[in-house]
Amino acid sequence: MTADANPGERTAAVPGRLLAIGDIHGCHIAFDTLLDHLAIMPSDTVVVVGDVIDRGPGTRQVIDRLLELRERCRLILLLGNHEEMFLDSLTVEDVREPWLSFGGLETLISYGEHAEDTGELPADHIAFLRSGVDYFETDSTVFVHASLEPGRPLSEQTAEWLRWAKLTKHELSLPSGQRVICGHTAQKDGQVWVGNGWGCIDTFAYGGMFLTALDVGRGLVYQARQSGEFRGPTLLDAFRA
Repeated sequence: MTADANPGERTAAVPGRLLAIGDIHGCHIAFDTLLDHLAIMPSDTVVVVGDVIDRGPGTRQVIDRLLELRERCRLILLLGNHEEMFLDSLTVEDVREPWLSFGGLETLISYGEHAEDTGELPADHIAFLRSGVDYFETDSTVFVHASLEPGRPLSEQTAEWLRWAKLTKHELSLPSGQRVICGHTAQKDGQVWVGNGWGCIDTFAYGGMFLTALDVGRGLVYQARQSGEFRGPTLLDAFRA
């Protein structure tokens, strides 16, 4: 894959809550439900860990809400493998069919029955996806979409690891002592996976389980289904500051 992301971002601290949201995958009702319960404030920083598009029925609605959210708080979008495939499909013909079969068809359908080409998507939606970064980090936490290659500095990580590598659940803690929050590897039981300083918040929203938001500082988990069901907050002791 060839899509370029912007370099990663770093900040020492955030003034309000630091919230991470797992792979949305077009699950607009689940996303709306989470936002209703989170009551996000201008001082909050929201990190969306990638794969906001494809598979689910409401990619257009999800991006509309993200654009609105960006006006109300600091929003960080990480580039996931689905965004990478979509952006590549705009310029690389051979990527279009694989992307469509990988959940892209549902994305086009969300833009209307006549949106048969990616060129028909709103320019501000495409620009938003292009704004995705490779990673985000604070003094205590690193956020990536997929994983990290062991022993390689964060600034030198490759797209293959950042956006495509699956968790083995034998990941090593970072020498820096920072925790890692990621998505991509769907937890089909709907539970956040935590191990050795890593936390995976892709809880299989498009597969009928939950979309997860994690209040990183307080270790609180909020979850919603595409059906509109909500649960939380529950305490995730392993990620409590």
